[in-house]
Amino acid sequence: MTSSRFVPPASVAEFAALARAVLPTHVWDFVDGGSGAETTLAANRAALDRVAVLPRMLTGVENPRTDARLLGREQAMPVAVAPMAYQRLLHPDGERALAAAAGTAGVPYVLSTLSSSPIEEVTAAAGGPVWFQLYWLRDRGLVTDLLDRAHAAGCAALMVTVDVPVLGRRLRDVRNGFALPPQVTAANLPRGRDDLAHAGTPGVSAIARHTDAVFAPALRWADLSWLRARTRLPLLVKGILDPGDAVRAADSGVDAVVVSNHGGRQFDAAPATATVLPEVVAAVDGRVEVLLDSGVRGGTDVLRALALGAAGVLLGRPAFWALAAGGQPAAEAALALLGAELRDALTLCGCADPAQARQLRTLIGG
Repeated sequence: MTSSRFVPPASVAEFAALARAVLPTHVWDFVDGGSGAETTLAANRAALDRVAVLPRMLTGVENPRTDARLLGREQAMPVAVAPMAYQRLLHPDGERALAAAAGTAGVPYVLSTLSSSPIEEVTAAAGGPVWFQLYWLRDRGLVTDLLDRAHAAGCAALMVTVDVPVLGRRLRDVRNGFALPPQVTAANLPRGRDDLAHAGTPGVSAIARHTDAVFAPALRWADLSWLRARTRLPLLVKGILDPGDAVRAADSGVDAVVVSNHGGRQFDAAPATATVLPEVVAAVDGRVEVLLDSGVRGGTDVLRALALGAAGVLLGRPAFWALAAGGQPAAEAALALLGAELRDALTLCGCADPAQARQLRTLIGG
């Protein structure tokens, strides 16, 4: 039940204004910004806005269900909270609060390698499924250690992110000389491995300098095969845009691909995810689940993704905004509001559940 201490806004998207009002400018820019001229960041939203869905009439639907299966397990919505780094930047309870809110909402929480709380603390606080997101590090022994910890902590799936050979040039962070404050650390890395992220220098993103030092820039398909052999957990690959890569991922034995451009934070000439999603869905032809990431701002966007063929979506920035606005109670309110928005969208489209929404027709451009 959502806490009475927090009164939510009228829509999930409106949590952005609440977050901006309480966050320092440099932290807001870190959360809100994209790479380069932020062309792809804007394109994600514009592409979703161009997707018109043809509602079906006279279907007799009343009180539709929002539950759906992701990776073979029933979830309260076809939604998972996306992996996002350093959540204690936004609220002292950070990842533990957002994971607990996801558990209350009945949806998976995806924990970043660059979490500011340890894997074990987050899984203990979650009260629901936690998927562990893996960045490929230069130190293969550390990758193995993270996998072992994720397994031991009871993570329900692994998600490897493949679109960060280097960090995209995020100009807001460069201009701000952004660096982590001392109390926010990469809690899953050995002590001292994130020192560069705390070393502020004018005109330099300390986050980018740290990432480039610890991430492996030359991830290969052979590494994905190694990871598939290393775990029996469901495996997702996040950062796929080309349908050919989606097919090759399916050939490698993954369980799902996440169509993602990292929320517009990596390659600034990448296509909007909603634009390429139907091609990816067609290419894999049901062999693996396909999830949409980047640009989702509410329940109507969830329905749009379903109608375009996705099994579900990752919710990124809106969950971050809610955490900043009021910690766990606000995050619970945001996810409850997302469910209400999705239920309204399903009702208006004559769909009894998300599975029926995947049968809807779409028009691009309205």
